[in-house]
Amino acid sequence: MSFPIKIEGVPEETKTLALTFVDFDSIPVCGFAWKHWLAANIPADIAEIPENASQDCAFGMVQGKTDFSGAASRRYGGPTPPDKTHNYTLTVFALDCVLKLAEGFSLDELNAAMNGHVLEKVETVLPARS
Repeated sequence: MSFPIKIEGVPEETKTLALTFVDFDSIPVCGFAWKHWLAANIPADIAEIPENASQDCAFGMVQGKTDFSGAASRRYGGPTPPDKTHNYTLTVFALDCVLKLAEGFSLDELNAAMNGHVLEKVETVLPARS
């Protein structure tokens, strides 16, 4: 179940929001940064992304491929660090357009689509232990 995210201070010219939720502390464990959630085309005028928005496909957002398998690979997957507390990075991007992305897009596709369209980005680190 994805967690709620309060949205405030969005630049006036923002058309949509995108987000990434990534565990960079997983690199020594599995060799890469584990993607837990990728989402784009979230309406800029919302005050909060509600709990469980990923499963509910709230707001008509499009979601990218995570590093989980099966049906869970295109929805939020919660923290499950195998070794110690990991710091998970949530990044929210304010964009000046709607991105042309299909369900199941990759992080590379998201970054390419956002290139030149990011008005502002905010990162926060959330420590978690399974």
